[in-house]
Amino acid sequence: MEKLGLSIVLAFMLLSIPLIAQQKENAIPDNVISIEKENTKQISDNNEETTEPNKEVKELLETSDIDIENPALIQLLNETSIKPTPFSIGYRAEVFLGNWPLHYKIKDQKTEWQFQQINANEYNNQGGEKKESIYYHQLEESRVVGALTTKVKGTDQLQQMIVAKVKEKEDLPVSFSATVGKGTRLSNTYDVPVGKKGTLKAYMPAVKATGEATYGEVYIQLKGTKKQIVIKNVTKQEVNAFLPISNHLYFQYTQTDS
Repeated sequence: MEKLGLSIVLAFMLLSIPLIAQQKENAIPDNVISIEKENTKQISDNNEETTEPNKEVKELLETSDIDIENPALIQLLNETSIKPTPFSIGYRAEVFLGNWPLHYKIKDQKTEWQFQQINANEYNNQGGEKKESIYYHQLEESRVVGALTTKVKGTDQLQQMIVAKVKEKEDLPVSFSATVGKGTRLSNTYDVPVGKKGTLKAYMPAVKATGEATYGEVYIQLKGTKKQIVIKNVTKQEVNAFLPISNHLYFQYTQTDS
């Protein structure tokens, strides 16, 4: 009985190791600090709001064999009125809506905390007589723009879908662009001993997403009194992206003799 209990405990521990490792990998480092309140350049994310399908479009989307998550296409369907008449028995037609990016599937995402350096504050205390301190003070406005690593069709639409997908798994605020305003500062101080030069660097973190985009020709097919979405000529493309994390900075402080 004791051996059975020990075996169960060991099995549980082995199953827990990958989960603990993943939690550590995704953990936010101690030197990542939020500047949400201090940022002098406040930018809203209204351009990244999702578009919800109305009741009719939601039912129409369910007729498609392929998931459709493109907000621009959903908006078009919301604004489109194509209704078969009750007297259209035997009537058949197809309405071509174009070739669209349909959805994006993430295979992997990880955070690069030192994605891009945006600021450096220095204090030279080599000739000083007492310990001094240094703090973060943004010298110039800095804007970091995300990027797709592959040339694709419907770039803006795909960007919006990738941001939405990354947000599902990421606790920090990702966006396709992030700005830190000039004059942004924090009260946290770092000691600069006598005879040392202190350098405080600030980095904008970013999430790297690896995934696959699905494209297809979208048709609304009418058959008598029924209406459905049909996707033709489906293609898939490997697409990776870097998305900056808004209002969070990674700080690196070093002391040197010269």
